[in-house]
Amino acid sequence: MRIEKFLKRFNSYSEKIGLIWKGSTYSYTFLSSCIIKNTQLIKSYEIKSGAVVSIEGDFSPNAIGLLFSLIRHKCIIVPINKNTNSNKKFLRELSGVEYSFEINNSDDVSIKKTDNIIENDFYKILRRNNNPGLVLFTSGTSGKPKAAVHNFSSLLKKFKRKSQSLSTLNFLLFDHWGGLNTMFHILSNGGTLITVNDRSPSNVCSLIDEHNIELLPVSPTFLNLLLVSKKYKNYDLSSLKIISYGTEPMPETTLKRLNDIFPDVRFIQTYGLIELGVLSSKSENKHSLWFKVIKDGYDIRVVDGILQIKAESAMLGYLNADSPFTKDGWFITGDQVLQNGEYIKIMGRKSEIINIGGEKVYPQEVENIIQDMKNVVEVTVYGEKNYLIGNILCAKVRLRNDEDRKTFRNRLKIHCKGKIDEYKIPIKILVVNSIQYNERYKKLRDK
Repeated sequence: MRIEKFLKRFNSYSEKIGLIWKGSTYSYTFLSSCIIKNTQLIKSYEIKSGAVVSIEGDFSPNAIGLLFSLIRHKCIIVPINKNTNSNKKFLRELSGVEYSFEINNSDDVSIKKTDNIIENDFYKILRRNNNPGLVLFTSGTSGKPKAAVHNFSSLLKKFKRKSQSLSTLNFLLFDHWGGLNTMFHILSNGGTLITVNDRSPSNVCSLIDEHNIELLPVSPTFLNLLLVSKKYKNYDLSSLKIISYGTEPMPETTLKRLNDIFPDVRFIQTYGLIELGVLSSKSENKHSLWFKVIKDGYDIRVVDGILQIKAESAMLGYLNADSPFTKDGWFITGDQVLQNGEYIKIMGRKSEIINIGGEKVYPQEVENIIQDMKNVVEVTVYGEKNYLIGNILCAKVRLRNDEDRKTFRNRLKIHCKGKIDEYKIPIKILVVNSIQYNERYKKLRDK
């Protein structure tokens, strides 16, 4: 969908509340005025179509207005979350940002011209076809982040189909397609987007209670912390209709507990990648981790257990890495999956599979078992090199309450026995105090 068609629908919602930011409400009419104001700002700096610009901000009125204005101006946009711990200077230089927009906590916009300039084939394609662009970065957990270049118009196509108008907490961040996808979905359907700075279970529950939030898109890690904290008991969460989860595999034990606690909530598994966007998918049922991809611009196949996807919304390519596509245009996800007819189940990244004496171990499978133990808050299973058997299986565990280390280790081994094969029971068990997730509430897999 072209941005003008999106904005036409957007403007039709007029005085409906489109955004709640820092407790204040903003109508669609007000957000439209932000688009007009920022369009004038872009023109005053004589920024050309096809220019590479960054937006350092969050989901504030001016950040949203500026984003829409830059899309309409056919710029190549690099969103940067202002609260991120990443090297912002490196990200701007990598993507060749020519103009840097920064939005402060009062929602004021400042702009700086840089000396950065890069030429690459992907930017040339966008400019030649007069299309807006979007540059997103991978997490960079295995090295420097990779910069994925998208045709923004291709990503917007999925929003031409109207859906429910829901009040939604935008939990995911401004510099991630998950967060942007939520924003576009809600604003294209006349819903209300509620922003959040503090993503703790207590604050999220408070916002759901205060604003009668209906849709909560979050990560499995956050949902597990919500269960462990039991903060849901302190607030009225009856407005919730849908909880969608993605970005990482969901522990089966966590999903079971969630269904028990929230029997009237529909749980939807989403699947998306920086390189492809968020796919349209349908869970087998609210209790199941099996889902199918709805073939609306997407197609899937499984090759040697690895999921491959062909998507109309696929990126043009990386700025700083080799192509991850096959010769016939399929994106190799790196996700190991099981397949049952049209349904698939994500087992984890191929790179995370641990070889124990020739046997494959999926960390998620072992974590599911340990996570079900009393007093366990978080657990991360990983392999440690061993010259005899290749790897030994290790587990890092964070406890709710202090417990004698030897007693806990024995308790863990007894708990696992009979539930998983002997070789899947961790040999090395570390009790740690540090959290095992990043600022995006996604599990950290490095040791």
